Amino acid sequence: MKDIYSKINALEENIGRVLVGKERQIRWLLAAFLAGGHVLLEDLPGTGKTMLAKSLARSVNAEHNRVQFTPDLLPSDLLGLNYYDQKEGKFIFREGPVFCNILLADEINRATPRTQSSLLECMEEKQVTIDGITYSLKPPFLVVATQNPIETVGTFPLPEAQLDRFLMKFSLGNTDEGQEMEVIKRFLTDNPRDLLQPVCTREEIVEIQSESQRVFLHEELMQYIVKITMATRRDPYIFAGVSTRGTLALVRSVRALACIDGRDYVTPEDIKEMAVPVLAHRICLRKGGSRRTAEDAMTEILGQIPVPTENWSK
Repeated sequence: MKDIYSKINALEENIGRVLVGKERQIRWLLAAFLAGGHVLLEDLPGTGKTMLAKSLARSVNAEHNRVQFTPDLLPSDLLGLNYYDQKEGKFIFREGPVFCNILLADEINRATPRTQSSLLECMEEKQVTIDGITYSLKPPFLVVATQNPIETVGTFPLPEAQLDRFLMKFSLGNTDEGQEMEVIKRFLTDNPRDLLQPVCTREEIVEIQSESQRVFLHEELMQYIVKITMATRRDPYIFAGVSTRGTLALVRSVRALACIDGRDYVTPEDIKEMAVPVLAHRICLRKGGSRRTAEDAMTEILGQIPVPTENWSK
């Protein structure tokens, strides 16, 4: 566990050289990566969404691609296609940009629903099916998608089925006055992202992913997680609560977060930290309800459920 913690700590420090004041969001992104999930970053333009994804890609010695989503982007532009090679006299499959380890899907809500849905199989099954032939994606595979919440012209909101495929959804938020000054100083001469060097290999990430899912989860904490998800299904202001996929996503996330903190067991604090970014985007509020956002609803639910107290190690 000590060697794993040092690798994770190196990743955090490397990304932290570029982004200022985003320590928690960096932790969440790494937790999603180690849990084998995907991340949706929703925030205003210029807050560092793309910078965060690119910094992670540069910190890992793995293949990464960036796709700018537009209304005319086709599924074949993303997944690849079979084309007829006259010289060879046969059809040959040309891989699309999705065949990589880290895919940055920039402004994903600009693409049509057909193109958005072409990512479903990649994200859930880690594979691509073209003309009846299935191609496996090499592990690890992470999709980091970004979207702008205030721009609606020419955008197509992600459907609930697509949102449910993202392990986490969160925003970066704006920096305060001191952090803004630090950003200016870092970017005065060069872009610090261009100076980043890999601190971890693809094989090491796969090993850490496997190790993180061996982290001990006490049965009392399993029940705590179930109470949280059940509360979302019984809440009168929530039309559709968290699915079973969401419950399992929270389990994977908290084990990965414990691994990031150098522990081989989960604590209630891990669950409370992960509940909003992992579960909030999976619930649908009733129209005319009293709560403003899904994040507010999840925070209220967490405050209503008693936190168990126990010795959480094995």
